[in-house]
Amino acid sequence: MAGSNDFTIEYLGKRNVQSPIIMSTIKGDHAANYVTDDEYIRLGSDVTPGPQAPLKKSQVLEKAGPREMIYFAPANVHAGIVTCGGLCPGLNDVIRALVRNLWYRYGVRRISGIQFGYLGFLPEHQYGVKPLSPENVDTIHKLGGTLLGSARGGGQETSKIVDTLEQLNMNMLFTIGGDGTQKGALAVAEEIERRKLKIAVVGIPKTVDNDFILIQKSFGFDTAVDKAVETIDAAHTEAISAINGIGLVKLMGREAGFIAVHTALASHDVNFVLIPEVPFDLDGPNGFLTHLEQRMARRNHAVIVVAEGAMQDQLQTERKLDAGGNLRLADVGTYLRDQINKYFADKKIEINLKYIDPSYIIRSAPANPADSIYCERLGNAAAHAAMAGKTKLIIGLVNNEFAHLPINTVVAQRNLVDPEGNLWRDTLDATLQPTLMVN
Repeated sequence: MAGSNDFTIEYLGKRNVQSPIIMSTIKGDHAANYVTDDEYIRLGSDVTPGPQAPLKKSQVLEKAGPREMIYFAPANVHAGIVTCGGLCPGLNDVIRALVRNLWYRYGVRRISGIQFGYLGFLPEHQYGVKPLSPENVDTIHKLGGTLLGSARGGGQETSKIVDTLEQLNMNMLFTIGGDGTQKGALAVAEEIERRKLKIAVVGIPKTVDNDFILIQKSFGFDTAVDKAVETIDAAHTEAISAINGIGLVKLMGREAGFIAVHTALASHDVNFVLIPEVPFDLDGPNGFLTHLEQRMARRNHAVIVVAEGAMQDQLQTERKLDAGGNLRLADVGTYLRDQINKYFADKKIEINLKYIDPSYIIRSAPANPADSIYCERLGNAAAHAAMAGKTKLIIGLVNNEFAHLPINTVVAQRNLVDPEGNLWRDTLDATLQPTLMVN
């Protein structure tokens, strides 16, 4: 991947303003240091012994962090923050981190929250902006959801969004959202560039599915797995407490099965994991239902996890998109529930199936400590990048380091579970399900 992409970060212009953050430029003096533009992170950890071709600057990732010289004079900054798409644990934590860093570290006093996603930029909705300060964000990390409200759609109204940015005299925009949000942010940044405006656009990656390419993980994922494991505990209790009990749990994962896989590994009680990346047949001698019947004969109970994007190639009858441009999925959870009940009824085998869909309980949960820490650091890194005049970038964790990644590279494709990789192999070891349930 590193060899085929240009990771060069764009910037608005020369940095002539001394940062108000007092840090050191000397290594080894036990004082926190500025980050320079000559500090980089290598993508990936795999190496092949032997001579290596020298890396170009465009092939490595710029390290995130505070710069000694910045682009924007803090007194002239009007920063905007927007949260888009579905809810996700940690949204409020990121908002809080951005506001506190800009306010306390840089002395920025004009920070506005755009309400209800990109729709908040569109004059016809008249949602207005919400002034933000440490006073009204200090405790929001304890709450789920987002202080600003969120919504899908509106991101394609690029010209109107930039009109509003100009009218509000905003010169930096922080976009907190997933793939669609960041594609919208890139389009906004390109329109800003066409108009020759000096507005920094910095994205913070949000998706519980954890399907951003290149980035180690997106915020909200750890909390989602935590809450999903609680659901599995309930499903397992129901299953072992009933005659031929089956617990069926549908988890998030439109194209990527990371939550389902990590939940199975963390809970140790899941017997089948069905994800979009690994095909399976329902019927036939090597189909899922046959293997489920064999499991029930051996142990008299089973727990099944299915990602919401599984089986869509078989269930989709027409292609419809939601307001955010995402494909509307068929409900694989209820479909599986009905097919399992029918299969055992036709065989006159008594089962007790409990179906659980905890999606909105998970999405609305406050961030757990791991995610809260991650969100704080993402927000800080985003504020530093914008103040330095960096633009068209996403903040991400790569090899345990915070880095600047070009938006266009991150949204080019999705991160998926590799059916031939060690994560899926470990999942098979945990569930003991067949390697492939295809006839």
